[in-house]
Amino acid sequence: MIYSFFILFLQTIANFQHMNYLNFDKTVLSNLEKSLTKEMLRTNRSGAYNSTTIVDCNTRKYHGQLVVPLPDIDKNNHVLLSSLDETIIQHKAEFNLGVHEYSGQHFNPNGHKYIREFSCELISKTVYRVGGVIISKERMMVSFEPRIITKYTLIEAHSPTIIRFKPFLAFRSVNNLSKKNNAANTNYEDVNNGIKCQLYPQYPHLFMQFSKKAEYVHKPYWYENLSYNKEQERGYEYEEDLIVPGYFEMPIKKGESIFFTAGLSEASPKTLKNIWEEELAKRNPRTDMFNCLKNAAQQFYKKQEDGDYLLAGYPWFNTRARDEFVSLPGATLCIGRPDRFESIIRTAIREIQKLINGESSELIEQIDAPDALLWFIWSIQQYGIYESKEDMYQKYGDICNEIMQFIIRQKHPNLYLHDNGLLYVDGRNIPMTWMNATENNKPITPRTGYIVETNTLWYNALCFIAEYSNRLKDNKSQKEYESLASKVKATFIQTFWNGIYLYDFVNGSEHDVEVRPNMIFAVSLPFSPLDKYQKKSVLDICTRELLTSKGLRSLSPKSGYYRPNYIGGMQERDRNYHNGPVWPWTTGAYAEAYLIVHKQSGISFVERMMIGMEAEMKKLCIGTLSELYDGNPPYKGHGAMSFAPTVAEIIRTLTLLKQYNEA
Repeated sequence: MIYSFFILFLQTIANFQHMNYLNFDKTVLSNLEKSLTKEMLRTNRSGAYNSTTIVDCNTRKYHGQLVVPLPDIDKNNHVLLSSLDETIIQHKAEFNLGVHEYSGQHFNPNGHKYIREFSCELISKTVYRVGGVIISKERMMVSFEPRIITKYTLIEAHSPTIIRFKPFLAFRSVNNLSKKNNAANTNYEDVNNGIKCQLYPQYPHLFMQFSKKAEYVHKPYWYENLSYNKEQERGYEYEEDLIVPGYFEMPIKKGESIFFTAGLSEASPKTLKNIWEEELAKRNPRTDMFNCLKNAAQQFYKKQEDGDYLLAGYPWFNTRARDEFVSLPGATLCIGRPDRFESIIRTAIREIQKLINGESSELIEQIDAPDALLWFIWSIQQYGIYESKEDMYQKYGDICNEIMQFIIRQKHPNLYLHDNGLLYVDGRNIPMTWMNATENNKPITPRTGYIVETNTLWYNALCFIAEYSNRLKDNKSQKEYESLASKVKATFIQTFWNGIYLYDFVNGSEHDVEVRPNMIFAVSLPFSPLDKYQKKSVLDICTRELLTSKGLRSLSPKSGYYRPNYIGGMQERDRNYHNGPVWPWTTGAYAEAYLIVHKQSGISFVERMMIGMEAEMKKLCIGTLSELYDGNPPYKGHGAMSFAPTVAEIIRTLTLLKQYNEA
């Protein structure tokens, strides 16, 4: 009886923790030193997003209530509505719930002191208490439409209450800052329950509307010297001026909900509640790390009229070929969305065909990178693993064969097939691998010659396409691919194996001895040129010198070039970028390699690795993972607040663990 009660108690605690997985109380929220480091991000799956900190104080120039791509202007996202201040008015006393930082670390107003709770299970929800007033604010992006909807509910009030809304407008690229000027057009036009405005002629109108009639008071005013500390940390200009065209005001009753929307087209106020409920029904609860990352993965989807894509990350990345192909399996197949994989791959194949035909792709960046097409083939292999080998060959076998012939016939602009079977890459003047930081337009990590991961991917692709030829009963092609694969395997070992681990690259007599994570792919890929002893030896040195609680360092601490902290101005950060910080996207390959070598006995070790990643769910951009982390404790996160390869490869690691546990 006592035992049963104890089990029930533990289950109750576990359920409570799941319900409050992403929940922050007053002690965190009222402490700006803690709360300003925690960001949130919501996207519409078409490139638009909403992002700020959990107390609604913008700390980046990339933050905003409505940030949208405007292809008619350029390839960048643009901040239209920077923030929206809410003020509660009772008995003529005003309580501003907003928070802004100005020059000299001066905060005004200090609305964070009224926040009692912030949670993000389905959508973000902030609860404020001002005296006897309790009001909640919830927000979401509308799927595939550049529109934010925010819902305000007056939970408790003992006196007549008025709510005022003050929009801060930017109308600028995320890469720039707004400055006070005389060119801004502060005129407006009335629309149903709101207004529309257009600060500059190259921009579309911004529609701001409510679900009930609001009084609008037009009173343009520039707020100057708003400060973004994340930009200051990164060595960029960090102060801007924003214009408030006026304010909206309306009464709100206890139990009443008011919906606010901002978008590029006029909405019907009567439909806002229905749209809200329809969108809410689509949301998945964030009750654990896997569900958080599942949600994060879907935020990278970008659906456009010309096709479907996967963004490399937020807030500043577009679609990049390598990142897309590395991320696709984890971000689609491992979360039960093969349909997304297929639609994104269809678009990618169209762009690959352009490259094969000698054309350039303006829609997928770096598709001509030496390893991009080889990662594409790896991604296709994962489709066969998670879905069906038969479907894989039928749908994608031909394009994989075209890619291999494109490389073998020396048509690829940045790959050179040598007589020894290995692929040569010239990275002396332009970075040609994922370690692509530059200084004075020159690679900081000039990896050139035979690159270890490129040739590992090449061997894997040859073995894969030989299998495909066998399926087609094309004996001639099968023998040619198998013969070339056999040559590559022998030459690979002769070239890269130094008796303990693999050289990072080899260029003539130069053998780069730096211990980097790039060698781990030679263990993890479906087809490996290494024997069992070599696999374990490579895994062991990566474990000893590169492994941290956040993944693999980009360079061993034993190296004289080791620069573990991603700090300082742009130049210093670029020098450090791939010379010590942890890049957790390599965790998927490391975990897979560990399980290949140690099989079931390696499960508990990989599970413990995931503890360090789960700790990040509440640290920086909540519910997702950053681009990179410092190489030394406490392993602080940096770079893109949400990075597709990181998110996807941790999802794939969790999926691998599940498969091994169920085997």
